[in-house]
Amino acid sequence: MTYQQRISLFLLIDTIIVLTAIFIGCFLVYESFNVINYPIVLSCVAILISHYFFSFHFHLYKKSWEYASIGELVIILKTVTASIIISAIVQGMIIGEIFYRLLVVTCLLHMILIGGSRFCWRVYRDRYLVKDVNKKRTLVIGAGSAGTMVVRQLLKRNDSELLPIAFIDDNRNKHHLDILGIPVIGSVSNITNIVSRLNIDHIIIAIPSLKKQELNTIFQECAKTNAKTQILPRLEDLLVGNISVSKLRDVKVEDLLGRETVELDIEGISEHITNKVILVTGAGGSIGSEICRQIATFHPKKLILLGHGENSIYNIEMELKETYKQSIIDIIPVIADIQDIKKMYSVMDTYRPNVVYHAAAHKHVPLMEANPEEAVKNNIVGTMNAANASKWAKVETFVMISSDKAVNPTNVMGATKRLAEMVIQHMNRDCETKFVAVRFGNVLGSRGSVVPLFKKQIEKGGPVTVTHPEMTRYFMTIPEASRLVLQAGALANWGQIFVLDMGEPVKIVDLAKNLIRLSGFTVDDIGIQYSGIRPGEKLFEELLDFDEIHEEQIYPNIYIGKTKEIYINEIEEIISNLTVLDKETLKRRLIDLANHQHVTQSLIQYSG
Repeated sequence: MTYQQRISLFLLIDTIIVLTAIFIGCFLVYESFNVINYPIVLSCVAILISHYFFSFHFHLYKKSWEYASIGELVIILKTVTASIIISAIVQGMIIGEIFYRLLVVTCLLHMILIGGSRFCWRVYRDRYLVKDVNKKRTLVIGAGSAGTMVVRQLLKRNDSELLPIAFIDDNRNKHHLDILGIPVIGSVSNITNIVSRLNIDHIIIAIPSLKKQELNTIFQECAKTNAKTQILPRLEDLLVGNISVSKLRDVKVEDLLGRETVELDIEGISEHITNKVILVTGAGGSIGSEICRQIATFHPKKLILLGHGENSIYNIEMELKETYKQSIIDIIPVIADIQDIKKMYSVMDTYRPNVVYHAAAHKHVPLMEANPEEAVKNNIVGTMNAANASKWAKVETFVMISSDKAVNPTNVMGATKRLAEMVIQHMNRDCETKFVAVRFGNVLGSRGSVVPLFKKQIEKGGPVTVTHPEMTRYFMTIPEASRLVLQAGALANWGQIFVLDMGEPVKIVDLAKNLIRLSGFTVDDIGIQYSGIRPGEKLFEELLDFDEIHEEQIYPNIYIGKTKEIYINEIEEIISNLTVLDKETLKRRLIDLANHQHVTQSLIQYSG
């Protein structure tokens, strides 16, 4: 039906309703069917004309009545009341008398008939047009505003495959109530029993304000069932009324971290980046590329994407240019190896960056155990090269990305990261550049992390391999890790190591179980196999050594580690003897030095 046809139909219906209301009103008030007299005809004309006027004025004819609610009822009330008032004014001015009883009765009938004509379509649609055949029986967790809005949309959408059956809510005052005809039948602790009893196929978590630990608790209850679980995650959507079935998404593993995202100082970061020349090493990596994405939102003057792999640099360059094609950001790809000192000086001389984010590094623990000399070249020598070139170019701030594995390291990767931190701390002496390091835990979804590996194993039908049942790690998301790096740059002072309070560590086996459930399987379907701790791995990671801890926070959930002794001469000695040291000697020396086990004799004596 076209808009013009719809308007014509409503005008016809409303004309019949107004005349019927006056006709019945005459009979009820005067016990007469005689409406063919001047005062009544005048009242009919006045009410009709004013009804049409106010219907258009209040957009009554633009409402979609299959979705009618309180808002539409208020508009009907306004339209009818205004029409009756105008009719009374016309009667008083032209006839000299106002027929109060007739107008009151007509008003009531008018409102009942107009409202009934609209709402009966919704009742008819909900009862007869919206079919329940083959729909998934759905349990909605959260009987608040968001849950109610989701259920309303599910009920009114004939094309939705979900049929709301019941609400779950921990507010006991809502128990045994019906909301939109859907009962509130229990609390989160009853989920397993309710899903079984009501044959639930689908669960929607509709509490956007949930904290992650609360969400984790709810999900663990949902995971005990075979029902698919989805979530409506954003509080902002609730605030602007932007709640819809299309917003539902699967629960992600990062939703279950059990730690709230740190809110950062956007204004401070903007001042540090906007209209500046920014260089990112390792720009094609998972962390480096996300840092580039977030830097671009602050509109730097130039963004230099430096990396060794041409494909990864090309991909992030094309992505940023597509996203910011209307922007004045100058995005410049540079293929370079941080181990090439001349190239690093050349890049710094050409672009003169204000800020450098050093994300290039080897980070795979077992691979670095097998190739310690490469870890030294990239993580230590490469950091030295980037830092010295930045110092020479008088870069304002240099931010190095470190790891929790740098604390009491037991492996080559962690040791080289700790020694790289020492290099950064040493660089601050008599230097205009602010050198800082940012230390955080494992990043969900980064290359080489357990999550992509687990997903591939699940896709193949399992089993998922976990090194040890007690293996625990700190986790954060790639965007959050990148935001922390930007915040560190904005807060930077000479020689600091920034550490994020990452909440409680997560057992790897629990992460694996959650991923299996999120993929729609049970642990029995996929299986978990323990493969044993790999060379260089620890059961537990730390973010700060005991004597590094500063109790106060420089920013909410961000700490600064205390400076410890720096062995720059020993680090340079390792580098100079790199080609003559065997792997085992090199590994022992790196780990000992990173753990501050200072050995006075030379490396040659040490190796003997």
